[in-house]
Amino acid sequence: MSENPKPVLRFAPSPTGMLHIGGARTALFNWLYARHTGGTFLLRIEDTDRERSTPEAVDAILNGMRWMGLNWDGDVIYQFARAPRHREVAEQLLAQGNAYRCYATGEELTQMREEQKAAGKPMRYDGRWRDRAPDPEQDGKPFVVRLKARQEGETIVHDAVLGDVRFENSQLDDMVLLRSDGTPTYMLAVVVDDSDMGVTHVIRGADHLNNAARQLQLIEAMGAAVPVYGHLPLINGPDGAKLSKRHGALAVEVYRDMGYLSETMRNYLLRLGWSHGDDEIISTEQAIQWFNLESIGKSAARMDYKKLDNLNGHYIRETADAVLVAEVTAFLARETPPRILSVAARQRLQAAMAPLKERAKTLVELILGAEFLFTDGPRTLDDAAAKLLTPEARATLAKTLPVLEATDWSGEALENAARNFAEQNGQKLGQVAQPLRAALTGKTSSPPLFAMLALLGREESLIRLRAYAAN
Repeated sequence: MSENPKPVLRFAPSPTGMLHIGGARTALFNWLYARHTGGTFLLRIEDTDRERSTPEAVDAILNGMRWMGLNWDGDVIYQFARAPRHREVAEQLLAQGNAYRCYATGEELTQMREEQKAAGKPMRYDGRWRDRAPDPEQDGKPFVVRLKARQEGETIVHDAVLGDVRFENSQLDDMVLLRSDGTPTYMLAVVVDDSDMGVTHVIRGADHLNNAARQLQLIEAMGAAVPVYGHLPLINGPDGAKLSKRHGALAVEVYRDMGYLSETMRNYLLRLGWSHGDDEIISTEQAIQWFNLESIGKSAARMDYKKLDNLNGHYIRETADAVLVAEVTAFLARETPPRILSVAARQRLQAAMAPLKERAKTLVELILGAEFLFTDGPRTLDDAAAKLLTPEARATLAKTLPVLEATDWSGEALENAARNFAEQNGQKLGQVAQPLRAALTGKTSSPPLFAMLALLGREESLIRLRAYAAN
């Protein structure tokens, strides 16, 4: 008995929009299972809908996959380029008697549906051309090719996530395989592509469950191998309603631009519908080691943005300082207009990263806390800093400057000098330090003040402080 072949999985998005959270989770689960089993992970762009497919959407999907770190095996497959193969299979099914030509006009089908609706019946194709040979009058008339589906019994989808799901064949009509212009439909193309590419596992959203029953009938007619199906429950918003844009059903690149790390998104999306005991923080390496289909939940998952923020804060703290500098540099370069950090700014950022990352849950928060390191010269004050720098605070700043100028420029020496100055003038250290912080950074909070004075150096620090010291 030969060994089972290695699994072949695919992520097959339609390029009619961005890579959204649901699609990203589907891609992740397929990728993890392929990597866990040593199998193959294919990326297939299902661009058969020529009117809605756009190059911009293709680019967004590829960029989203790359940012998520979901590398695929081999070249990207474009479904439309395989249309001749899809038509070939339809012709074979016609020749075998498993498909037929339907000459029903649009007007006839509209009337059929209206009559069904009026009679309270489900609206589906009634098979009027199923066993009818075309007359000479049909010569040259447009037709579609339909599958001659089984009409009795039931079709069972053996689903690795949902269990056995049964469909009465009487409820499944004869689906169109080729349109009247000869172009293949999505349903035909998917089955042919999966068969030709040796796909062994089809893991996708539960909104495709009805498609599975129809596709099984086509697989049977083709004599192709049946893949393992796994249909993932949908993702709901925090309120339990279907996830929508108001909940954050956004493209993954939007989450990137909100300052989330790709490892955070992999961990978070993994836990939206999959579990490993009580583990919440699961590295990508652990996820590859542990992932299986049996642990996928049967019920819808809920987005929890507080949990996402907390998880991102964890990964920011755990990420090496040099790696975070690279993340921040890339983030700023994507802005419009782009901000390009100098070598000196990147060096400052890395030196200050340890305290910066302790207080940030997103890269946006980290950057807001670090902006005073990016450029030289006097700072623009935010509202809180402007309010703090009262005439009295500026006077204190002016009196503190000569003390600092006469001090060895190290964090410890500067702190001791400021502390002694405060005691001699009957003030608390904060009354001296807060004006210093506001003038140095433009904000009322920052990493440890005296360490930042030392990091920026004597000359740069004094330029900033003098700009807000009372004359």
